[in-house]
Amino acid sequence: MNIEFVGRNYSVDDRLRGYVEGKLGKVTKFVREPVEVRVILETEKHRNIADLHIAHGSGVLQATEETVDMYEAVNMAVDKVEKQARRSRKKMIDQRRRADRVTTNGMRWPLEVLARESLAAGGERQIVKTTHLPIKPMSIEEAALQLEGAKNEFVVFRDSGTDRVSVLYKRRDDNYGLIAPEF
Repeated sequence: MNIEFVGRNYSVDDRLRGYVEGKLGKVTKFVREPVEVRVILETEKHRNIADLHIAHGSGVLQATEETVDMYEAVNMAVDKVEKQARRSRKKMIDQRRRADRVTTNGMRWPLEVLARESLAAGGERQIVKTTHLPIKPMSIEEAALQLEGAKNEFVVFRDSGTDRVSVLYKRRDDNYGLIAPEF
């Protein structure tokens, strides 16, 4: 986490820097790396203004609060940013859960496990097990995250960038391979 402090008509001391860094620790649980934070502390007449801008892997969070006490303004701004981060994370998780329940256009791929003997003999193929895999829209990065926790060594997904069905699989050398059709 990279934190930049800007003081306007206010000198930012080490005590306040440590306080802000400690408070921002609550927010970093909900955002993805890399995190760039800009803290603007300003004094105008009898008002103390704390302005937070947090740019992270999936968006920007911003809050501005003003009170008589600078520490209280920082508290209120961090609470507001934390609430935004929680809401953003919950929204992302809910979208993934919804994608699990509803497949795109009702598309599913059948996965059939065949008996090895039935293929070698050249006769009729013998299906041992059939499973239907839902095709979920996601990016390649999200597919890689899902592949790490999956019981299969592959993930079938609809690439959100190209809207094509692709397969991401784990290779024997612990790297990932991508099968993407060309039209």
